[in-house]
Amino acid sequence: MLGIALGVMVLISVMSVMNGFERELRARILGMTPHVIIGDRTGPLQDWQQLAKKLKNRKDVVATAPYIQTQGMLRAHGLNQYAFIQGVQPQAESKVSIVADHMVEGKLSDMTPGSWKIILGDDLARELGLFVGDKVTLIVVEGTSVSPAGILPRYRRFTLAGTFQVRAEMDSSLALINYKDAQKLLRMGDGVTALRLKVSDVLHAHDIGSQIRFALDGPYYVSDWTYTQGSLFRAVKMEKAMMFLLLTFIIAVAAFNIVSTLVMVVTDKLPDIAILKTLGAKPRTILSIFMVQGGLNGVIGTIIGVISGVLLSLNLPEFATWLEQTFGISLLPGDVYFIDFLPSELHLSDVTQVTIAALGMSFLATIYPAWRASRVKPAEALRYE
Repeated sequence: MLGIALGVMVLISVMSVMNGFERELRARILGMTPHVIIGDRTGPLQDWQQLAKKLKNRKDVVATAPYIQTQGMLRAHGLNQYAFIQGVQPQAESKVSIVADHMVEGKLSDMTPGSWKIILGDDLARELGLFVGDKVTLIVVEGTSVSPAGILPRYRRFTLAGTFQVRAEMDSSLALINYKDAQKLLRMGDGVTALRLKVSDVLHAHDIGSQIRFALDGPYYVSDWTYTQGSLFRAVKMEKAMMFLLLTFIIAVAAFNIVSTLVMVVTDKLPDIAILKTLGAKPRTILSIFMVQGGLNGVIGTIIGVISGVLLSLNLPEFATWLEQTFGISLLPGDVYFIDFLPSELHLSDVTQVTIAALGMSFLATIYPAWRASRVKPAEALRYE
């Protein structure tokens, strides 16, 4: 019973931690990645204002924001760093992205048009040795002109207005500027790269994007986060499935203990079984006796494991904090992992799967010993009694 209880408790707790990591990963990465984007196949998207008004009437679209995407080189203090540059509209960006909630210094509204201010990921600013108010030079190739000397990249000096930290790869690779400044820098006129959408159900972003594409007339293309980040979340789901499979072997080992225990009980109780069969007990009765005994061990162990696993999962962050404070250790160092706490999210479906698996293996473990007991022959069992 204790073996099964321990296996069930560990499995529920680990699955809850995996769910917590997936939740944090989804919130931080998909909070920065566009759920759905709509662009023009022929070039910059010019009619994005009318398109945004049209999409606001859809119930599955929460908010829209224009953005300009390019790549460039940031130079400061003799250091160079490659970065993804996004031109954003500060007011609209705060509705479709979590960056405004994770600002370390400054705020998005500081990037006013014509101010030539830039906001960097915290790691990117640290690698360049920049502080708020420092100057940084942005070098881009797009929007450049061709001269007899060759392609001339465009340079522009920006002032660092703030930094953000979302504990994801964007902290070391993303730079934000006002979209008006990006239009001037890249010579895009009034156009933008694409219109970014935040949808009501991020897990159905692909279906929502397909519906929007069929509803639009024109040379538009529609993409969603599954094309850019889908492989990451598929890897997380596969890891969770493999973790469930591997940890299920803990329950299987405990179920094997049921087999060995019942086999020893059958061997010890051979005379009693023979006497019962002599008195008229049918093999089915003997079979049910030992199956009930073994099944009861599995049921009690599973109940204890489920209760302890649920309680541990619900209090796991606090328990981890207590361990760190008591022993002076860091379970998840913030400079190594994208979060510095142990997340936990209990799902009823996981508890149900673990319970069914534990009860199923416990029941299967009783079949052979019970069958062996039902096949005992009274004469042979009582020969030496």
